[in-house]
Amino acid sequence: MVAELSGLQQIVNALTGLNALPVVIIECFVTFVYTSLGGFRVSFITDNIQGLMVVLLIIIAVITVGVETNIDRSLIDSSNLLDASLLGWQLIYILPVAILTNDFFLSGFWMRTFASKTDKDLFIGVSIAAVAITIILALVGVSGLLAAWSGAWPGNPPQEGSIAFFLLLEQLPAWVVGIVLVMVVALSTAAFDSLQSSMVSTGSNDIFRNRLNLWFIRTSVLLITVPACVVALKSPSVLQIFLISDLVSASAVPVLVIGLSEWCYWWRGFEVVVGGLGGILTVFLFGLVYYHGDATLAGNLILLEGAFLAAPIGGLLWGFGALALRLAFQLAHAKIKGHRFDGLDKPMSYPPAHFDTADAGLDEDRNELDNDTEHIDSKPGKFF
Repeated sequence: MVAELSGLQQIVNALTGLNALPVVIIECFVTFVYTSLGGFRVSFITDNIQGLMVVLLIIIAVITVGVETNIDRSLIDSSNLLDASLLGWQLIYILPVAILTNDFFLSGFWMRTFASKTDKDLFIGVSIAAVAITIILALVGVSGLLAAWSGAWPGNPPQEGSIAFFLLLEQLPAWVVGIVLVMVVALSTAAFDSLQSSMVSTGSNDIFRNRLNLWFIRTSVLLITVPACVVALKSPSVLQIFLISDLVSASAVPVLVIGLSEWCYWWRGFEVVVGGLGGILTVFLFGLVYYHGDATLAGNLILLEGAFLAAPIGGLLWGFGALALRLAFQLAHAKIKGHRFDGLDKPMSYPPAHFDTADAGLDEDRNELDNDTEHIDSKPGKFF
């Protein structure tokens, strides 16, 4: 939410020079109103509008940039943007890791995944989206080069490279800038309502288990947007926000996905928590060694590219260390108490309950089984 609002205010400032605070506040309020009234289905509708807006924005940008933008060829060599660099090679690893792990925490993706009618529909949708996103990102990425070579970036005063695409569009005729601004607000709104809907769903279902009135959850989400707006307006760069969230994801997700495998039934929540926190701590420890004990510089390393190598590897090492510690404790405890060591026992599989849907009594409580059906009490997953 912070990143979305921060990006919006930076773009509005770049294109118009106006204070973006009113735009941010109106977007938060409007999305809260229509998502509260329409629920997550409204988010699906706005996503379709968002997709159309992206296509129109790219078409307009390609045509107008191709016609109106003048490239200063002397800036091509002096910019050194086409030269090989260490950061360029590092990004080949950093971007896939950061984006892939971060997407695990985006509830909107999971809600759309489970909303698919069949796995085939999901596969087709993801395939189409992958092709479209690849084309769009290629065009938007190239616009950064064009912005630098045309003199639109970094500008005066210097602007963040993350909005180079819009700095390039700022040089175009006023009617194009106006259309782009409307599309940007529509895109931001469509993305922001998905975040709000996801937070409502997560809070209601996952945290409170549907025991709390939905309007309390929605009001809480609205209150959360207040500090999000403040942080977004004060944030110097949207990329820093993404880097911090991506770093947390890179630390936690590798140890989390291990538990999703049936072969790793011995992996528990203790390892996930220790591994996730340990991954972030590893970045700091690596920074202490790299900067010869300077804690300030070590803390700043969290925002640099080297963190994305230390975080997942450190998280896995901490996770397996936590596993060894847990098994050692459980083994010692079993020997002291004189009972069997069960730390590596495979969980029992419980047969699903069968219901006779041919009977007329379909309105009866589906949780009641027939008398001859065997009852097996299931236990929730263990943390330790």
